[in-house]
Amino acid sequence: MPSDTAASASPTDTRLLQLRDWLSTLPAAPLRLETLRPASADASFRRYFRIDQADGGSLIAMDAPPPQEDVRPFLKVAALLAQTGVSVPRVLAEDAERGFLLLSDLGSATYLQELNPDSAHRLYLDAIDALVQMQMHSRPGVLPEYDRALLSRELALFPDWYVGKHLGLTLDEPQSAQLRQVFDAILANNLAQPQVYVHRDYHSRNLMVLSGDDGQIRNPGILDFQDAVYGPITYDLVSLLRDAYIRWDEEMVLDWAIRYWERARRAGLPVNPDIDAFYRDFEFMGLQRHLKVLGIFARLHHRDGKDAYLKDLPLVMEYTRKTAQRYGALQPLLRLLDILEQRAPQFGYTF
Repeated sequence: MPSDTAASASPTDTRLLQLRDWLSTLPAAPLRLETLRPASADASFRRYFRIDQADGGSLIAMDAPPPQEDVRPFLKVAALLAQTGVSVPRVLAEDAERGFLLLSDLGSATYLQELNPDSAHRLYLDAIDALVQMQMHSRPGVLPEYDRALLSRELALFPDWYVGKHLGLTLDEPQSAQLRQVFDAILANNLAQPQVYVHRDYHSRNLMVLSGDDGQIRNPGILDFQDAVYGPITYDLVSLLRDAYIRWDEEMVLDWAIRYWERARRAGLPVNPDIDAFYRDFEFMGLQRHLKVLGIFARLHHRDGKDAYLKDLPLVMEYTRKTAQRYGALQPLLRLLDILEQRAPQFGYTF
């Protein structure tokens, strides 16, 4: 998170100048333009700024520059999730054509900042309850489908960006065939799972710890939901519990997964009634996500110059290896990783 200091509008930052001009025209509560300052940034082209109101409090201004970004999916999903009863930012003003939004402020305390051994159980149960609440309202035909084509494109990020660009290696045909075999096993499981609303990045950097005991605020506040789809029921749970940014003991992850499973069954969600089969679904879904994330983090470094994500690669690879070790259908991936690591340049990682 960038420092919360005033953002000076450089003459070369035309987007920031345009954002300030737009904010100055809004008829809502008067804003103190001189307080506009960075609030956060993510892996996309979007930027977020915090701005104080003249009568107290603060709001969030989003800059999502076209054509790289489109705020219309954000607007659609924000309205959809608000209807489910979970906490998301309210849209107070919008200029969809230029990519500017003014949002309510859910604060600056992310789960990642607040999680510790004392707070983790309470915060994760809150996040699990919110996830079940969101999934209970799922309907087909509302969000894009998390179909085979999309899942496959995500898996392809692993050989293209992690193996090809990051490790600088090219798979031969037998190795490519082995990887396709593993991908087929993963996709068969993923596509057989029941379908619900899927946030796609339901993790500690996108969940906010909300204060307030008036009963009107549900913890957590949920951000970065614009890529939501209709897809496998275990996806968001994996994002939450096998987070690329924070590690928990396997026993704790299993306990929280079971607690989700129990809550989901009570809520009438179509999770697998057998806990072992459900956990297998959870693991196979996690492997799809982790292979994708390895590719995304490599792409952020090599294409976008965002090196900070390199430090998170070892944990994601640890998740990948542990899952591959546990299932016969995934053993070819483990053997392939062994070969790649022996041949790869040394980056100082311990996988």
